[in-house]
Amino acid sequence: MSVSDYKESEGLTKSERSAYKPWAYDTQNAQLYIPRIEAGQPRWFAAVLSATPGKAPNRLAVFAEQSQHKRWELVSVADLYGTDLPKVALDAAGYATAVAADGNKDLAAGADLLRSAILDNFATGGQNSGKKVFTESKASSQQIKVHDETVKQYGSQGTSTFADATNRYRDAYALKTTDGGALVFFSHTHTQTDAVARPGLQLNPGKDDRAWLHDVPRTSIRYEFVCNDAATVPAKAAPSTLLAYTCARTDASGPPVTP
Repeated sequence: MSVSDYKESEGLTKSERSAYKPWAYDTQNAQLYIPRIEAGQPRWFAAVLSATPGKAPNRLAVFAEQSQHKRWELVSVADLYGTDLPKVALDAAGYATAVAADGNKDLAAGADLLRSAILDNFATGGQNSGKKVFTESKASSQQIKVHDETVKQYGSQGTSTFADATNRYRDAYALKTTDGGALVFFSHTHTQTDAVARPGLQLNPGKDDRAWLHDVPRTSIRYEFVCNDAATVPAKAAPSTLLAYTCARTDASGPPVTP
């Protein structure tokens, strides 16, 4: 996601680029959830963060130690929709408890099912698994809004469809909550394909597409998005709640218009 941001910027002229502004998270009001790690287990922790000093937290993040180079990295960060965070279970020393994010019989849903439901939010507006797996929330409503607005953006002149895509980022993380459920962090990948409705029409890439499409008109464009997500999952058979998500366009391609 970060690499794609740089690539997108490289496609802009100097006058089109926004000035870079250094950023940091406010450490004064950060909430850290550090699980006890047994020997041989991955080392990671979660955080509720604010990008603006003195403001309420607006992002959920996971930091993990990368074993190949012994360095800690921000591996997931998602925009938080609302402030109703679950209560993470802490032991007497203040440590959280990590639980399995997939294949966990003590949870109503695992990361794979949550991914499928999110993809349904984008693909159908949640008409299938989306509204079955998730209860109504600001984050889910926003994804459904993206679907509803995007699929009708061209009217009778073209179409827009969402679909699943190969997900390279299968790692998922989960913390036990006080109600016996879990706060789960995971990622997904989806595509959006825009196409003209008939010959003689063309899609003109915008400046933010230039790094991939080079201002060349297309008959269709397939965008790929990588997204970070976070949801609370109950212990019993009940809907989960999508709390946060953030997506970044990581690729775009399509056939040029025939001269």
